Amino acid sequence: MEPESSAQGVKMEVTAGLVLLLAAVAALVVANSPLQDLYARTLATHVQLGIKPFVLSKEVVHWVNDGLMAVFFFLVGLEIKREALRGALSNPKAAMLPIVGALGGMVLPAVIYSAVNWDNSVALRGWAIPAATDIAFAVGVMAMLGKRVPPTLKVFLLALAIIDDLGAIIIIAFFYTADLSLSALSLAAAGVAILALLNHLSVMRVLPYLVVGVFVWVCVLESGVHATLAGVATALAIPLTGKKKGEEGPLHALEHSLNPWVSFVILPIFAFANAGLSLSGLSTDDMLSQIPVGIALGLFLGKPLGIYTAVRLTLASGLGAMPHGASQIQLFGTAILGGIGFTMSLFIGMLAFPSVEASAEVRLGVLAGSIFSALVGYIVLVTSSADQSSRRQKKQ
Repeated sequence: MEPESSAQGVKMEVTAGLVLLLAAVAALVVANSPLQDLYARTLATHVQLGIKPFVLSKEVVHWVNDGLMAVFFFLVGLEIKREALRGALSNPKAAMLPIVGALGGMVLPAVIYSAVNWDNSVALRGWAIPAATDIAFAVGVMAMLGKRVPPTLKVFLLALAIIDDLGAIIIIAFFYTADLSLSALSLAAAGVAILALLNHLSVMRVLPYLVVGVFVWVCVLESGVHATLAGVATALAIPLTGKKKGEEGPLHALEHSLNPWVSFVILPIFAFANAGLSLSGLSTDDMLSQIPVGIALGLFLGKPLGIYTAVRLTLASGLGAMPHGASQIQLFGTAILGGIGFTMSLFIGMLAFPSVEASAEVRLGVLAGSIFSALVGYIVLVTSSADQSSRRQKKQ
């Protein structure tokens, strides 16, 4: 990667993280202002799309979560495929560290949440909420540190977050589906088969994939499986390379062109639609209730301890390699940033607890855990980087 494009990428990540933060703050402000009723009514407004008899009618918030977020998952699918075939996950030994770290960072938060909510069968539905890492926020916070953090740590965090998203996709597919419609699933499977055929024939135009992808999305939407998974299935069919030697497929260009739209439009809209937590009537008992405490502890404690413990065991076994130029404390600081679970945690929370009362508790827990993780992770990385620079100067 050229230095100029690398600098532009870092600048974009920082800006995307700030825009996402501003959208979340705006949602909180609006939800606690005289505009609260308008905010709630707008999100609950039914919007119809399509031509009779093929008409879909959903509330605005569901169009955001089922429709726009399918595009986000489509981009995640493109990133997963590129990283697996050509990026940080293509080298088995290099990939081992973020893979095992991501697994540890998913298991321990789920265990902590389940331990806090063990006596509440309804609350246990949210066990996967703290198991997710937000790519935009986590990488954005690290990008703000600039050259004070080795670039290898950024690659590690990015790979870990991508694997984390893949784990979240699998969890959604298996644990957060409604009653299944076999006919709709059969049509979706036929669509996926057509996508696979297009890939096998090395079709390089994007339009056929998108047309079939929309068909798969509609079928999955009606099947009971969450519709965003159609975005992943479509993305995995997009070719990275062509049949001819050295021929590039459309995947990288599509990812590059889609990234700004997802970072600066789709994710901020999602944040604005889902982060609006009304503090009116919120008591200390509400803040310390099982669901928000389980989520916050899972993100702030479970994530870093799960990631770092799994990583240390992998390094000790010789199966993985330490990121070049990074210290153990910097690695731990990076693991703390893994506790920023904003987008995906809110998304899973919406699936686990669709009721208004429970969704407020989810937002409270996600916001608390993510904010603490961002602040503490940033502080640890800043201080550890300063200590490392000081030690280098003393040696000289």
